[in-house]
Amino acid sequence: MTTTQTPTAPEPVHQRIDAALHRLASFGGDLVDHANRIGAILWSPPRIVVVGRLKAGKSTLVNALIGAPVAETAALEATNVVTVYENGAPSRADVVLTDGSRGPVPLSFGTTVELGHSPTDVAYVHRYVPSQALSRITLVDTPGLATLTVANAAATERALIDGFEQTRAASVDADAAVFLFDSMPRSDEIDFLHRVGFTPLNTLGVLSRADGFGRGVLGRRDPIGHATRHAAVLAERLRDVVGSVVPVAGLLAQTAHTGAFTERDARALAALAPFAPLELFDLLDADDGTLPVPREQVVRLIDMVGEYGLVHGRHAATGGAHGVNGWLTSVSGIDPLTAVLDRSLRRFAVLHRAGRILSELDSLAYSHPARDGIREIVSTLDSDPVLVPVGLLRALKSLLETDPDAPAVAELTRVLRGTTIAACLDVDPATPPEQLRAVAQERLVAVQAQSLSTRSAAEDVALAALTRAYMSMFRAGS
Repeated sequence: MTTTQTPTAPEPVHQRIDAALHRLASFGGDLVDHANRIGAILWSPPRIVVVGRLKAGKSTLVNALIGAPVAETAALEATNVVTVYENGAPSRADVVLTDGSRGPVPLSFGTTVELGHSPTDVAYVHRYVPSQALSRITLVDTPGLATLTVANAAATERALIDGFEQTRAASVDADAAVFLFDSMPRSDEIDFLHRVGFTPLNTLGVLSRADGFGRGVLGRRDPIGHATRHAAVLAERLRDVVGSVVPVAGLLAQTAHTGAFTERDARALAALAPFAPLELFDLLDADDGTLPVPREQVVRLIDMVGEYGLVHGRHAATGGAHGVNGWLTSVSGIDPLTAVLDRSLRRFAVLHRAGRILSELDSLAYSHPARDGIREIVSTLDSDPVLVPVGLLRALKSLLETDPDAPAVAELTRVLRGTTIAACLDVDPATPPEQLRAVAQERLVAVQAQSLSTRSAAEDVALAALTRAYMSMFRAGS
């Protein structure tokens, strides 16, 4: 069997499923093709979809994460189709139509790409970019929710909710979501996330435009500090929707990570240092030639670093473009965001992807003539302790869809968040192994008691998943 080249340090979940796919292929016939198709899904980077309202800063954030100005960021709604950004060389783009056909799109730096088709006929644009960041995740940029045109919101739903077969075949299916919003998400945005089917564990909230939060740069409170405190409050309020909330100044991150800021820009910014903030903006509004640099240069600075960067970045300009870029990175929030993406969100995206693959195998086990052999493969995976978190996440997703108020939701979430047995059991990290076994046994007995009177099939599945998890923890201490 041939599969996409594996990462240098494959995760145990991947290893187990890959071994199962090799066994599947050994049955021969069309199962070789099925194994290769599923293997391509397994070894491709997790797909992170970026969603939010019009002008929420989605494309700006995508540019910052990729490290190149590849996503359109015009003031009006330039992103009117779903765009998939994947690591690949040379840089190129294909337009994929809703009938499954695709064709190349000529790229022209600095101008809007002409697709040559009506947006209603386009499933998505597949953009290949040489990028180290995209070697670990694939980003899916979407049109804004509740946007200026019904067609744009429909394009997002077509790719992520309705699941058109052509879109699924091209692997646009997302494994996790980055959800951008301003001070507080609106009810239709939260409803959209529920319809897409993500759990809080594989959904990251981003409080965007942190550099303009509250009253902005001229307010009494530093907007980024204010946004950071507000993000902590939102994380608690939105715990049923997102795993965490990170404040990000996307414009500052984009400028720092795309190399747009030059030494000439640094000199111009440093020349503005003598002016107080209010005086600086008064002089800009007056346009009387008093500014020490041409007005168009100041406008360029605002386009790149905003009013916040214009006021607070002047001290860093003495260190040249390098100093400014370092400062932009440090205040933008991009490093904490990428840390969450690479740590927790990617972890749950991997589990989500594995759950999709197990669903594919389940389907084969019921429909294929070699069902007995396939069921044996599925049974082996289901009983593998390494894949216990995959079953927990699948159970959580199902329970959230059918019975979000079920008591098992909180327990599933706690166990999934834990990266050690002590954390999964919510006990002191220094708890000795024999006591961990005792706690795991207590939880196991409690879950088995609950399973005697459940309210739904989804709760049955959830309690079965928890039973396997606690049994695995009990055995691990033996």
